[in-house]
Amino acid sequence: MNLLQEVFFTFFLAVIVYFIFEWITRDRVNKIINKIPGPIRVPIIGTTYRLFLFPKEELFKRAKVHLRNYGPIIRTWLGSTPVVHLLEPKDIELILNNSVQITKSSMYDSVRPWLGDGLLTSTGKKWFTHRKLITPTFHFTILENFMEIFVEKSKLLVTNLQNKTITEVFDLYPHITNCTLDIICETAMGIQINAMSDPNNEYVKNVSHITKETVDRLMKPWLHPDFIYYKTNQGKRYKKYLSNLHDFTTKVIKERKEKLITKSKTDQTNESNSSEPDVIGGKVRKAFLDLLLESPINLTDMELREEVDTFMFEGHDTTTAGICWSLFLLGNHPDIQEEVFREITTVFEESNDGETLTINDLGKLKLLERCVKEALRLFPSVPTIGRKLTNDVKLEKYLLPAECTINLQIFLVHHDEKIYPHPEKFDPDRFLPHNIKNRHPYAYIPFSAGPRNCIGQKFAMYEEKTILAYILKHYKVTAIESQETVKPMMELILRPKNGLLVKLESRKS
Repeated sequence: MNLLQEVFFTFFLAVIVYFIFEWITRDRVNKIINKIPGPIRVPIIGTTYRLFLFPKEELFKRAKVHLRNYGPIIRTWLGSTPVVHLLEPKDIELILNNSVQITKSSMYDSVRPWLGDGLLTSTGKKWFTHRKLITPTFHFTILENFMEIFVEKSKLLVTNLQNKTITEVFDLYPHITNCTLDIICETAMGIQINAMSDPNNEYVKNVSHITKETVDRLMKPWLHPDFIYYKTNQGKRYKKYLSNLHDFTTKVIKERKEKLITKSKTDQTNESNSSEPDVIGGKVRKAFLDLLLESPINLTDMELREEVDTFMFEGHDTTTAGICWSLFLLGNHPDIQEEVFREITTVFEESNDGETLTINDLGKLKLLERCVKEALRLFPSVPTIGRKLTNDVKLEKYLLPAECTINLQIFLVHHDEKIYPHPEKFDPDRFLPHNIKNRHPYAYIPFSAGPRNCIGQKFAMYEEKTILAYILKHYKVTAIESQETVKPMMELILRPKNGLLVKLESRKS
């Protein structure tokens, strides 16, 4: 038997084994799933293979059209894995508002090497225990202390943008990214990395590299198996970036633990003369990591690293996207931007010193908050949530079998014209109280919903409103791309392909 015959025989044998395995193990699932409408399935490769034929910037657009052709419930196959997509709030509620169906789908496996079993990816008893432990760290009084960091970094961002005014067109996205990285590093770990003043900081570069490598791997199904990926040059680079990030977090945890032990018998209020970054005005500023270390439940160093890395991942990428999409939309609607500017100016004038916002001041920025919410409707940072069912779920017309993957299509719900008339229009008044009251509670879920909703959504809203308020107070923003020309790309989050191209005009008279 020659080499060609051996290859053909091996392939033929693999196909036979595949069909026998699927017939034995998936017979019930297949029969149930195939009752749901969807495209014709090709054995072994499924139905979604066509999407990989398009450029990355076209995938999101094509996927939207693909799903809308069959909705509100559609069945697809990712290889031999059945995936059901839900596009209606009432169906989505059955999954999200359920304390049993909390297991994330395999699409989260791409970030597991970095985040391990942190709050984003864990399930079962570990998730319940850690969720209960971490929830108090987002208490209002703790978030109020973080306002000093939000304001400090926002002011620095505004200063750094001074040389970008007049006529220059530039990408604002990396500037916002560095600002949110500075914020999350100080609030999560209690350290300063100074990303805005030093974009070449090693930690910043490693975060950027690992994000890009993760996205690239996602787009190449043949690199999904670990035994293939880690033998490639790309996989070896990824392991290096991953090792650097984990070493950094581990080092910070060790230092904070040693500091906590040293100060365990010391009244921390006596540290008013300290020049360390976590002490301001005589008051100790505790990071999330400090609060976890002081909790009655002793987490292992691995568990601490997983949760801190999860804070880092979720705490900068999603908020960066939310801020940038808000500026993009306001930059396309100068009339609304002027209204927001007047509101911001009034609130600043009423603040203590005319320059420093408090958490109570943020509550007065009603129009700005509606703009952020509308931006998150049009461009949710996380447009799809994936779950793996642990038992059967009965919908009105269909049964979803256990072990099935469910994709909750947030973007398409947010763009449903039955819920939001003229859904592509930027209209912050959709979030006036009288427009919200009759809307299905699961028709707007940019931070997910139910027991696994985003634990940091208040943190994110405070941070986004603070940064936006300082930018819009000092600069008039003009977006270069329009809603018709911008190309949203679904990577780890939904971001514009070309970044946020803008012109800034100083508001100073």
